[in-house]
Amino acid sequence: MAELLSHVLVAYVCFTVASWKLDWLTKRWVAVGTIGALLPDLNRIGLFVSDATLEAAFGVPFRIGAIHTLGGTLLLAGVGAVVVADEHRRAFGVLLAGGLSHLLVDALKMYADGVAGTWLYPITWLRHPTPNLYVSSDPLVFLSTGALAAVVYFVDRLRTR
Repeated sequence: MAELLSHVLVAYVCFTVASWKLDWLTKRWVAVGTIGALLPDLNRIGLFVSDATLEAAFGVPFRIGAIHTLGGTLLLAGVGAVVVADEHRRAFGVLLAGGLSHLLVDALKMYADGVAGTWLYPITWLRHPTPNLYVSSDPLVFLSTGALAAVVYFVDRLRTR
């Protein structure tokens, strides 16, 4: 669960800092972007529901693991953009940016075999070598992202006074 919160905090930092320069990026859109950072981890539904159950419900072949890819994030950002009341294109872009922040951070973590997952699908099945910068279960990762988010939060509060 700490990894999921770390992804949200990274997206919060990125979108909040970007909002200092982009006038249209209000607190509402920062929140939408942090929600976008959750999209790739919706593959955790697979812990509770099997692929066969989802195939029966949707009527098409379905693999829940495909959600944690670029294609899955594009699809979920599209669904999320349709759900909002207005500004569908902006919602799609912000949700997608949040999801991409998640995928890019995951591309840097340590894997046992030294290569990242197939997060670039459907563009390529390539599993690129990862720089092994962090282990997702390391508490220091969560503490450092939390500290960075706290600093950005307080700087943002000082800016808006």
